[in-house]
This record gives sequence, C-alpha cells and structure tokens, in this order.
Amino acid sequence: MQNVTTASSKARRSVVVQEFTNSVLDPGAPMLGPVENGGTIIANTAPGCWGPMITPRLRGGHEVTKPVFVEGAEVGDGIAIRIREITVTSIATASGHDSSPEGFCLGDPYVAARCPVCDTIWPETHIEGSGQDSVKCDVCNNPVTPFEIVHGYTVTFDEARTVGLTVPSNVAALIAQKADHYSALPDGSRQHSILNYAPSDMPGTLVRTRPFMGQLGTCPSMPMPDSHNAGDFGAFLVGAPHEYGITVEQLAKHKTDGHMDIDAVRAGAILIAPVKVPGAGVYMGDMHAGQGDGEIAGHTMDVAGSVTLQVEVVKNYPLDGPVLFPLLEDLPPLAKPFSASEKAKGQRLAQKWGVSEIETLAPISVIGTAANLNDAIENGLERAAKLLDVGVAEVRNRATINGAIEIGRAPGVIQVTFLAPLARLDAVGLGDYAREQYDI
Repeated sequence: MQNVTTASSKARRSVVVQEFTNSVLDPGAPMLGPVENGGTIIANTAPGCWGPMITPRLRGGHEVTKPVFVEGAEVGDGIAIRIREITVTSIATASGHDSSPEGFCLGDPYVAARCPVCDTIWPETHIEGSGQDSVKCDVCNNPVTPFEIVHGYTVTFDEARTVGLTVPSNVAALIAQKADHYSALPDGSRQHSILNYAPSDMPGTLVRTRPFMGQLGTCPSMPMPDSHNAGDFGAFLVGAPHEYGITVEQLAKHKTDGHMDIDAVRAGAILIAPVKVPGAGVYMGDMHAGQGDGEIAGHTMDVAGSVTLQVEVVKNYPLDGPVLFPLLEDLPPLAKPFSASEKAKGQRLAQKWGVSEIETLAPISVIGTAANLNDAIENGLERAAKLLDVGVAEVRNRATINGAIEIGRAPGVIQVTFLAPLARLDAVGLGDYAREQYDI
C-alpha cells in the first residue's frame, strides 16, 4: 500500500511539496518524503472547487498536494497536524452558486466529466476566450461545462490579503485575460482558472478574508476522488457508474474525512487525523480565503496559497475520523475554558454544597460526517463518546451545557465542540494538545 522507496528512505526534517494529484487520492501511488516524526511540510497549494470543477481531466473536484509519508506512522495511529502558517497568494478569484447541466458527466460531474458531443470521459480541454463556454474539448472543440455558475462574483484582494472587493463585469473580463496570473496558479497545477468564467453578479461587495484549509488530512485506504473523502460527498460514490464507485461499507472503512470545509482549520489550530495507510499520507488543498459556517452557496473564495505544517505521530488513536483543537477565539462561548474568576465561583459552590472535586475540563471539537446533517451529528456524537469512553447520552449533555454543534459544510460535516474531562483526553494521548492550545 505504500511506496517502498519512500518508506525506506532517510526521513527529512522538512519536505517541500510542489506536486499535485490528478484529484484522486490513491494509497498505492508513490508518496513524497518521508518526513520525520515532528518534521515540517511546506506546500504551495492550488485552488480547489471551481477551477478543478471546470477542468474535466481532473477526477475529483479539487487539486490537492501529493501525500507525504510520515516516519513511524502506522495504521491505527493518528497524526497531529499543527497548522503553523496559511498565506493567500492569489490576487483574485471567482466563485458562485452552481448548477450541473445534463449530459456533461457519467453519474457525477465532480468525478467523471464527459463531452456530450464526442462522448469522451475526462477529455483534455483548452481555453478559448472567456465566459461559461470558454472551456473547449480538444477532440471536437465543443464547450464542456460539467458545472455552470448560476449567480457568481469575481473578487480581488488587497496587498495584505485582509479584505476583498467584488468587481464589475468589465474588470472581471480584464482579469480573465490573465486568469492564471491573477489566480497565482502553482507551476504544477493542471486546472483551468475559474477566473476564465468572469462572473460578476454582485459587484461592489466588500468582504473580509479569514483563510483556512478546506482539505487537510491523511490518505484514505482505497483510491478515492479527493473532494469525496468525507461522509457527505463520499455518499455520491456509493453505487456510482464510474470506476470510483464503492459500497456504503467501503466508504465507512476507507475514508479519512480530509475534506471538511471547517473554517476553524486555520493557522494556529491543531488537527488530529486518523492513519489508515502506512506513513499516513498527509495532504492538503482547497484553501479558502474565507467562508461562513455551512458554506451554504456550495462554494466560497478558493485561492492558491502557501502552507506550513508540523506533523507528529499519535500512537493508538482510537477514532476513524478527525479531532480539532481550534483557536480559543473560534470556540463557541460555552466551550471556552473557564476563567480564574469562574473557577473561584465554582469552588465556592463546591464548598457550599459539599462537592469534593470539580472536573478539569478542556475544549475539543470532534468531527462528524454523513450524507446529511442529522446523520453527521449522530456520527460526531458517537465518535466523541468512543474517544472519551462514555455513553452518547453523556456527550449530548456535555455538548448542550458546555458546547455546541457547529456546521462545517452542508450537506453533512459538523463539529461536536464541548468541554471534555481532561483526564479522559489524557487517557487517549490527546491531553497535552489541549494544554498546549489553551494553557490549561
């Protein structure tokens, strides 16, 4: 399942990633690295979503980095990923709410785009002009549009990438003439920039940036289109007519939930991801300049950027999905650590009522995914219960009085974020990450 040369090579303290997959995460393909346990991964990532979505030769809806082999990571472990830095490099991007015209795919427009004229699956294409018919089939020159923008915008950023402004149609058209430049596509990227579409349905809108990684995690244990490495998008693979079709059981067993679109997966956060193949295969992509909870338009401001990660093996990780230690400011109000004043009041209550000990609590966010939000919540609750070795009912109570259920992405990625007993986190090797993140 792993590249023998990579696994046996001398591990390096840092690995620089400049290569991308064809949008399929394949555990049988060669990995980069290896990077040593505790080492650093540096990457220049390509935009996700719209660019790959209008590039039919890409087979997964995103364009993510080639996975990196981590020394000492074995199946059943976890990888702690400290996100040291995320920087937007795109000068502009475009996005919008989508539709999928009939006839341009084999079952799934993200995975198996086709030209309806020459019936080529994953056709090679080129750009002619701009607009939504600008992607043309190399074989027959027919416009190939597995996706259209129903309502969209082109946005350009200030020099510091702190705010963006949507532009009128004449400016969008000028940007489209140098789309790859304004997108800052990495040299190894094979996507058509979505700036070629030049959408401009709401000019003059000012936006804040708050960059984060929509894709960050470890390689699934069977070939899987990258954007479908999650319980919601992965459901589209079940019984699919293309070569990446799988069963419900295979999806549950092999996915690692690397495609989360959770806005708290940003610089300063610590993500724990499951290891399902030797070496883990840490990959990343789909950087977003900013997004509200739920990503309710289906897409947001996809950008190129630079990312620095520090990776560390967590032995005997008990979950099949990710756990997140968000920044303090990203926690829901009830899930924030108690202040010294609040603890003092608690001690007075304990003395008054004869409570011998107050639990030491720490924030944690357990990720749940499924085909819909209700099932994703159940998945997150069950994972949290397994992590803490308690009943689901207890997790429900803790998330109600000391936390919240947060929506990462509709239709089915959520966070069960709450204050958990620190002793329970210590028992599974995660307590020190909580101490590090929240100074407990």
